[in-house]
Amino acid sequence: MSTRTTATRRLAVAAAAAVALSLGVTACGSDGGSTSSTASSSAGSAGTSGTGSAPKAHGDITVFAAASLKETFTDLGKKFEAANPGTKVTFNFGGSSALATSINSGAPADVFAAASPATMKTVTDAGGASGEPKTFVKNTLTIAVPKGNPKHIAGLKDLTTSGVKVALCAKEVPCGAAAQTALKAAGLNLTPVTLEQDVKGALTKVELGEVDASLVYKTDVQSDAAKIDGVDFPEADKAVNDYPIAALAKAPNKDGAAAFVAYVQSPEAKQALTAAGFQAP
Repeated sequence: MSTRTTATRRLAVAAAAAVALSLGVTACGSDGGSTSSTASSSAGSAGTSGTGSAPKAHGDITVFAAASLKETFTDLGKKFEAANPGTKVTFNFGGSSALATSINSGAPADVFAAASPATMKTVTDAGGASGEPKTFVKNTLTIAVPKGNPKHIAGLKDLTTSGVKVALCAKEVPCGAAAQTALKAAGLNLTPVTLEQDVKGALTKVELGEVDASLVYKTDVQSDAAKIDGVDFPEADKAVNDYPIAALAKAPNKDGAAAFVAYVQSPEAKQALTAAGFQAP
C-alpha cells in the first residue's frame, strides 16, 4: 500500500471520529437542555399554581360569629371540614358587641365575623385584626310575628299600637342599632317590653309567644319559617347592615384562619349565604 493511500485513510478515520464526537456532544447538550427546560417549566407551573391558591387549612379553627350567621356558618363549617381533612371548626355565636369585647379581652379565637362594621371596628382599633376586614354579605331587618300574624301587623307604625308587645335587640347590638335607625327613619318612638343581647333572643321571644313582634333580620325569619312569619317595611332600606369578616392578629391557627376567611368569600359560600337570605355586598 502506498504512503499516500495510508495517509488518506488516516484522514478519513480522523474526520469520521470528529463527526461522531460532534454528534455525541450535541446529543448530550440537547438532553441536558431538555431536562433543564422541563425542570424550569415544572417549577414555573408549581409557582403559578401556588400563586392565588387558597391557603391550606389544618388543625382546630375557632370562629366568633354573629348570632344571625348560626345556621349558615354551621353548614359552611361542615363543608369546610370535609374539604380540608384534619380540620375542626368550632363556632362561638352571639351578639357581635359581646364577641368583640371577648376578643379584645384576650379570648382565644382565629376569626371574627361581625354583623356590623361598628362592632368590627372595636376589634380593629385595638389591633386585633390581621389585615383589613372584608364585607362578605349584607342583611336587612324585617318584623317577625307568630304564624298567621294574629295582631295583623302591617308595618312599623303598628308596633306602637297600645297592647302590642315588642322585643328589640339592645342598642349596642347590631340588630338593635339597625332597629333604632329604622324607627328614626319612620319618625317613631317605640318602647319594647324586652331588650335582647342578640337577634336570636329577640326571635325566640316571638316563638314562645312572649311578645307579638320583634325586629330581626330577614335571614332569621327565613331560617325559622315553620314558626314565624315576616312583615317587610320600607324603612328597612335605611338600616341595611354590612357583615365584615377578618382573621385575628393573635389567632392560634393563623393558616386555618386565613383559609376559613378565604372560604367564606368563595363562590360556594356566597351561594349558600344568598340562599339563606343574605345579600351580596
